[in-house]
Amino acid sequence: VGIIHDLTYRKRMEEQLIQAQKMEAVGQLSGGIAHDFNNLLTVIIGSGETLSQKLKARPDLQHYAELVQRAGERGAELTNRLLAFSRRQMLRPTNVDCNELLRSMRTLLRRTLREDIVVRTELEPELWTAVADPGQLESAVLNLALNAQDAMPDGGRLTIATANAPLDERYTDAHLEVTSGRYVMIAVTDDGQGMPREVLEHVFEPFFTTKEVGKGSGLGLAQVFGFAKQSGGGARIESREGVGTTVKVFLPRTAAPQEQEPTVAVSAGTREDNAQHSILLVDDDPSVREVTALMLQDLGFAVTEADSGDHALKLLAGDIEAELPLA
Repeated sequence: VGIIHDLTYRKRMEEQLIQAQKMEAVGQLSGGIAHDFNNLLTVIIGSGETLSQKLKARPDLQHYAELVQRAGERGAELTNRLLAFSRRQMLRPTNVDCNELLRSMRTLLRRTLREDIVVRTELEPELWTAVADPGQLESAVLNLALNAQDAMPDGGRLTIATANAPLDERYTDAHLEVTSGRYVMIAVTDDGQGMPREVLEHVFEPFFTTKEVGKGSGLGLAQVFGFAKQSGGGARIESREGVGTTVKVFLPRTAAPQEQEPTVAVSAGTREDNAQHSILLVDDDPSVREVTALMLQDLGFAVTEADSGDHALKLLAGDIEAELPLA
């Protein structure tokens, strides 16, 4: 008597669960690193900007201050992608017509990609409205297009498609990258080199790249993955060596119409105008607090600093001797 159990499905689920847990752990680590590094970059960029303003009479020295500022901004861009992967970036979700967004990106893609890359779109005419941050969505699509271009060194075809994607539990049980629900799908497909399985298992991890040193940060796909997950959707990649690669981004379908928030114009004001106002500055990082206070004081504001929310509330309540110089 023999009993045979087919463990294929169970093994696949265990592998996907381990991968999901690993991605979650890496995301938490990346988010912590990005947050602390952002504090350092805030000091670097803020100090560089202040020096640049104060050195207008010395163009030779001002140039170095601007180099510091630009380097800090490049670092901030990398940390923003890490925050996207760890799902801690600031998103401004709104109702998005993905078809219209992709149409508006045609000129950008045409100018960004090489001439030997043929871009084709296959847009679902009755596409649902998605809920996402339009700016981050554009960035994600651009990242995918640039990755596709790198996979086609001799040229090829890039296809961007949209579709309505009602995903049931049967599909999501087999693909843990997304939960069941109704989504708008954007798929970016290339007919390039494709990737082996051992590479596919790591492509969404930050700093993983198959490109030469200095030619890629390894954060493009990580940003796409994090953006999709933070938006309430998910991302999936399919690839075959010698055939090509498809990356699918799933964004949640909107449940109800959304009213547009009114736009409010803000003016920086003059030093004389600003001198009539006081600002309570709250930050737990001393360096960030110091450089921010100096920048505000240069604009003419009176600044009172607090190192925590509790400290700020006590200042406002007048429980500490260092009272706010309220105007």
